[in-house]
Amino acid sequence: MDDWLKRFERHLAEERGVSPRTLAAYGRDLAAFRDHCLAEGLTDPSRVTEHHVRAFIASLHRRGLGGRSLQRMLSALRSFYRYLLREGAARGNPAQGVRAPKSGRKLPATLDPDLLDSLLAFPTDKPVAVRDKAMMELFYSSGLRLSEVAGLTWDRLDLGSGMVTVQGKGNRQRMVPVGRKAVAALKEWRAERAAIADWSEPHVFVSLQGKPLAVRSIQARITHWAKHQGLPRHVHPHLLRHSFASHMLESSGDLRAVQELLGHADIATTQVYTHLDFQHLAEVYDRAHPRAKKKAGGD
Repeated sequence: MDDWLKRFERHLAEERGVSPRTLAAYGRDLAAFRDHCLAEGLTDPSRVTEHHVRAFIASLHRRGLGGRSLQRMLSALRSFYRYLLREGAARGNPAQGVRAPKSGRKLPATLDPDLLDSLLAFPTDKPVAVRDKAMMELFYSSGLRLSEVAGLTWDRLDLGSGMVTVQGKGNRQRMVPVGRKAVAALKEWRAERAAIADWSEPHVFVSLQGKPLAVRSIQARITHWAKHQGLPRHVHPHLLRHSFASHMLESSGDLRAVQELLGHADIATTQVYTHLDFQHLAEVYDRAHPRAKKKAGGD
């Protein structure tokens, strides 16, 4: 086994020209497989079967390795056995039909309402603070993406009716309500902005030099205020969008409406936000469902 692993490593480096980082990753994964085989009394790679590979992957899964790590491991094994087949040292590829368990979808992080109140409680005593508050209020009020806020122009923002029109992914256009606090913050910024940028510049959010605010600048400003306000975690634009979606869904329970507000083409994308308080749902069920209510004087 060790001899073939060394040959495969040379093949990767000399024939396929893989990077040192990839070579090291292959080496770690295949060394773990070799150790598993030796523990099973297997020293000849040609004697390894699909059953052995499945047992190896299952043992790693029990130890807590996620689907992506296991998929990478299987990819290394398939490559190794393709090489052995080419060299006539194996009769089949025992890893070919093995699939890694799916990773559980990671729930998006959110900020609770109290933390959001703390984040947005900074004083607007300077034009840059007025701008940043308007920007952050809009993120949380309407669940916009970073690119949508950066590219927003005044002709798409109707502060009178409290609506914003955005061009989302796939050039899909949607109209989203803008909350009362965000409207007030945007009006304050519009007044301050008049002394900074000419109205021939259509972008809502501009730098102090009157140029459209770059994506990285928006990210940096949100990070700045999170630190300034003493929040215990890193805050970024998508976290504000996640918080908007989660809070809307918890309050309304209307998945389709949240899908429309976020501009998701597929409702499956929105379903990641359905991590509600199931104890609360059980209590609602007990109160509301006819079959769940206990009859007075019943058993």
